[in-house]
Amino acid sequence: MFIRNVRSRNNCSQNGVSINAFCCNFSNIPLHLDEAQKIYSFWDDCGVKTPPFSYIWGHLRTPYLNGALANRVKHMYNYLKLNGLKHGGFYLFQEPLYVPMDLDICKAIIQTDFQHFVDRGGFVVEGDPLTAQLLNLKGRQWKAMRSKLTPTFSSGKMKIMFETMLECSHGLKKVMDELQSTQVDIKDVLGRFSTDVIGTCCFGIECNSLTEPENEFRLKGKFVFDRSRDFWFQIHLKLLTYFPKLMGFFNMKYFPNHLTEFFFGIVKNTVEYREKYGITCNDLMDLLIKIKNKDQLTTGEVNMNGDSSQDIQKFTIDDIVAESFLFFLAGFETASTAMTFCLFELASNKDIQHKLRKEINEVLKKFDGRITYEAIMNMPYLDKVLQESLRKHPPAPAFRRICTIPYRVPGTDIVLRTGANVVIPVYGFHHDPLYYPDPDKFDPERFSEENMKKRHPMAYLPFGEGPRMCIGMRFAMMEQKIAIITLVKNYEFEIGSNTIIPLKWSSQNFILSAIGEIWLKHKKIES
Repeated sequence: MFIRNVRSRNNCSQNGVSINAFCCNFSNIPLHLDEAQKIYSFWDDCGVKTPPFSYIWGHLRTPYLNGALANRVKHMYNYLKLNGLKHGGFYLFQEPLYVPMDLDICKAIIQTDFQHFVDRGGFVVEGDPLTAQLLNLKGRQWKAMRSKLTPTFSSGKMKIMFETMLECSHGLKKVMDELQSTQVDIKDVLGRFSTDVIGTCCFGIECNSLTEPENEFRLKGKFVFDRSRDFWFQIHLKLLTYFPKLMGFFNMKYFPNHLTEFFFGIVKNTVEYREKYGITCNDLMDLLIKIKNKDQLTTGEVNMNGDSSQDIQKFTIDDIVAESFLFFLAGFETASTAMTFCLFELASNKDIQHKLRKEINEVLKKFDGRITYEAIMNMPYLDKVLQESLRKHPPAPAFRRICTIPYRVPGTDIVLRTGANVVIPVYGFHHDPLYYPDPDKFDPERFSEENMKKRHPMAYLPFGEGPRMCIGMRFAMMEQKIAIITLVKNYEFEIGSNTIIPLKWSSQNFILSAIGEIWLKHKKIES
């Protein structure tokens, strides 16, 4: 195998140059050096600058030996920034990726001109129903599903689910009381809390993960994320991504049958039981059942290309299963990781922890000491703390958009063809000193009203932006607020001696996560 570093021969101007084609055919992966050189000359031929890369892996180098995604994003971002470029080109294996550096271009791609970038790049595997979820759907299918699900996450619906979510915090406090004499693996505890929240609010079942860490519901979640770190599964995933028809022929799936059967069983049993006995609950499952039973999507819907469609797309039990599974995955890993980093920062910055505790106590005093929906909506400093934590530790260091309609990048001569991959460098924006001076410092005042007005809105993208931003943002923020209020109100936190400082990012997870556990010490605050 021939691998060597190469550098681009041509520097691009600030306005770029014309690109005649921007797509990649994965059915012909190069087997010879001359073929590899032809593919890897793509950006050179376009006159777009790229950092050094290696054949076969492109800028990925090797999938496991060249650092975490956040570090790679930051390295590439800094390379382009130092060269004063508004955009750059990269390779993921032999796939060319366009990376906008200019925040106005970024806004145009993910928000203003969204109709050109409807798809995220996910895939639905035939015969694998758990993959047919909102995250992976494309075009008109995505639009129809998004329009059905959006009302489910309105502020009004979140207020209805608040008490159900708050109930899980009682178990969180009980576990923390029991663990006072030891250092706590805080991500494990918060992961169990998140599992209970999503199990109760989405599936309508009591998981009891806080009291029974090895229950089947939590073990299934661990299986998904532990499996995602496996080398051979990564190979399996690449085959599914680049050769979906071939993998379908061999009946290869993303999720194994036992996982599909488990979640289908839970959802079908819950739906049938509630419909049979007319049971309604203040949770996501109840709202999904109502969508299924009252789905009145009419004919003549206009798709993303402006064409009318006569198809009636009903919301089925399969859709409930797929979307419930998506919410489960998001709640299982992303929410717990975000809360873990927030508590880590509070434990590392005692003055900020004390200031937040003071606000919590003062606000709750106005509500008779009770945590209510209205109370958490009146804690501005809590909002700042959570926003700064998500700025410094964004769950997704980068996200992708796929060009669905040919698009000329504003202010340049670059034309992105259908199928072009665009990568938004979230971690780079969040750690750019131009937008956030001294970016490694934890400073909630960055999100004061005054400072936010001075900053470009695209410089902060923890949940994405535009029509395809995270649909569960309100749900995630409410869950984080309940957990942080419960913990900071009742306990004083400091960093445990077993925690590796400074934090280093794991290279085996797309979601930003630290190598090793984050251990915290805590003591109860006497009221």
